[in-house]
Amino acid sequence: MDIAKDIKEFLMTRRAKITPGQVGLPPGRRRRVPGLRREEVAQLAGVSIEYYTQIERGNVTGVSDDVLHAVARALRLTEEETAHLFDLVRAAGTSTGAARAPRRVDRKIPDGVQALIDGMVDSPAIVLNGHLDIVAANPLGRTLYAPVFARATGVPNLVRFIFFDPHADDVFPEWNTSADDAVALLRVEAAHSPHSTVVTGLVGELATRSKEFRTRWATHNVKAHRHGVKQFRHPDVGDLSLTYNVFDITGAGGLSLVGYTAEPESPSEQALRLLAIVAETDHALTDTPSTATE
Repeated sequence: MDIAKDIKEFLMTRRAKITPGQVGLPPGRRRRVPGLRREEVAQLAGVSIEYYTQIERGNVTGVSDDVLHAVARALRLTEEETAHLFDLVRAAGTSTGAARAPRRVDRKIPDGVQALIDGMVDSPAIVLNGHLDIVAANPLGRTLYAPVFARATGVPNLVRFIFFDPHADDVFPEWNTSADDAVALLRVEAAHSPHSTVVTGLVGELATRSKEFRTRWATHNVKAHRHGVKQFRHPDVGDLSLTYNVFDITGAGGLSLVGYTAEPESPSEQALRLLAIVAETDHALTDTPSTATE
């Protein structure tokens, strides 16, 4: 990854989203580009235009936490965007106290996690790593994501499925939202592990093969999706609207547990009950040894 380029493009795209009126500045003369000018960000951050220009060009050697926080406030960065900025600065080789250390990314779950999610008999559950590989699932989770598992070669990967599978929009009816979310999560992981050959290889593969991915990657949007509602369309039970919650698995190399629930007495809850029957049947079939006839 070109970290200086990523810092430049991240700050420029954030700057383009803020209007002078949002930060109490007069609109001024006609603007050639949307958003704030560099000198306006510098003014809001309390630094010189020369210093801010240096930062935006990716030259962040010696930049303090205080200055980075001032820039984040000037650009009205979210908590996730601020963390991303610090990760990029750390990746540039100027680690600050607030920046997180690089993390390993596992494909093997810790002892006990499979038993934990298997015990969630009424809720689909999957375990994702930072590359969006599905590294584990309970029976209901595997059935919910059955098309992803069925079409995978090796470990199923959500972002590959979303952008490469021609039927992904059948599985995820709100495909644009799913695509936006996947890219935003992968952006976070890329800043965490900028020198990972797995991450750079995955991003390169996606960028080479998918214009939709390239367009989204260029926005530099980041967001940690910890809670929300996701839409599914399952071939056996139809549409489901499920609430999801994401929990980090401590000490597990960037693994997260994602659990899904349906609103009580809703059509989605009924569909989830039917899905449980499908999952039980599928599980029984896989556990039944085949018999040979002579």
